[in-house]
Amino acid sequence: MAKKNRTYLLMVIPAFVIFFSFHTFPALLGIFYSFTDYKGYGTWDFVGFSNYLNVFKDGRALNAYGFTFQFAITATILVNIVSLLIALGLNANIKLRKTLRAVYFLPFILSVLVVGYIFKFIFTHLLPDLGGALGIEFLSTNILGNPDLAWIGVVILAVWQSAAFNTLLYLAGLSTIDNELYEAADIDGAGAWSKFWRITFPLIAPFFTINMVVAMKNFLMAFDQVMALTGGGPGQATESISLLIYRGGFEGGEFAYQSANAVIYFIVIVLISVIQLRVLERREEK
Repeated sequence: MAKKNRTYLLMVIPAFVIFFSFHTFPALLGIFYSFTDYKGYGTWDFVGFSNYLNVFKDGRALNAYGFTFQFAITATILVNIVSLLIALGLNANIKLRKTLRAVYFLPFILSVLVVGYIFKFIFTHLLPDLGGALGIEFLSTNILGNPDLAWIGVVILAVWQSAAFNTLLYLAGLSTIDNELYEAADIDGAGAWSKFWRITFPLIAPFFTINMVVAMKNFLMAFDQVMALTGGGPGQATESISLLIYRGGFEGGEFAYQSANAVIYFIVIVLISVIQLRVLERREEK
């Protein structure tokens, strides 16, 4: 038994050291510096909670929070609708089902930056040229250059790439449903919508909860999509919190201030995730 314990410790301790060194310690260090005026270099002094208070007075930070919430909520709703529809289609008895599953999962494997640059070319050149040739006015405009519409391009990119992972989880949920339930519903004369709402959705509710929480968390932390597609522009119209923290902390000499911003945002994400879990778990019990 003692030999077994030593074996487990030899596996766990290195993993713990690596995790603490590259995850926990930097996080704790960031929290420490958030109470200082550290610029990322040189000396520093303690300033208490002034960095935290200044975040709530910063118009740029508040605009970034507004964009991030708008983007995350919209993308979370859309990606779950799209992925659930795809999962229902792929779960049906159709030809080339396995091949189609692999095809739909490909976007998740691709690099976010590479996909972002491809979508940028589509939005800035391909669609405007196509719209101009066909005489379609709404396609002729580059939405990434419009401060009011650029966020829609980010949503389209995020939903297109993220739908694959959510679809995979929904397919896992659909595979747990016994076909006898549907056969019994057919005998009772239930329609397609009735079977979905009374059988399918209640039984995949736990997977719906997971998808909603994970999608919201990932979209709230959006960075690569925004960086590749718009760079936070035009102006600061699509600047997410993650991008603002990165730019201010590593390029703008605001290391301590953006560390405080990061701590606040971490708390916000945790609170949103907990509220989502509580609300959706109650929905599962009904």
